[in-house]
Amino acid sequence: MPVEIERKFLLIDKPPVVAGVEMVQGYLCKDADRTIRVRLERDEDRVKEGRAVLTVKGMPVGLTRPEYEYAIPMHEAQELMQLCKGSLVEKTRYRHQVGKHVWEVDVFHGENEGLVVAEIELSDEAESFDKPDWVGDEVSADPRYANSKLSTHPFRKW
Repeated sequence: MPVEIERKFLLIDKPPVVAGVEMVQGYLCKDADRTIRVRLERDEDRVKEGRAVLTVKGMPVGLTRPEYEYAIPMHEAQELMQLCKGSLVEKTRYRHQVGKHVWEVDVFHGENEGLVVAEIELSDEAESFDKPDWVGDEVSADPRYANSKLSTHPFRKW
């Protein structure tokens, strides 16, 4: 079973500048046991046409939860966006290699403007990692920072 083990942090400084990927995502299902998300992605430089993915995530146990992700046709993803609950979550994602891990920095737009978080995916909950000096407090256990929660309780309304 594919799993996601993710830790999430606030930023205390700006990371180095790199190219980003624009994302818009919505949630077809959000409950305690599962989330089903549809996401559209496009490189900031718009060189690529973009891609669309459907993601199913199971109930987390600690920092670990089942995660299944499937590429879907762009036109189907755009149609599915119309069925989403809550508002769409808009962000630009920047990937930074630090040691043997990739940090994903999400800069949110729209209703979540002003929120910036860094995430790291691990192969084990106890795995050690290098924390860059631009990464601050951990918010992995705070449900307000879950993207699915941001679609119904946006950062700008906190």
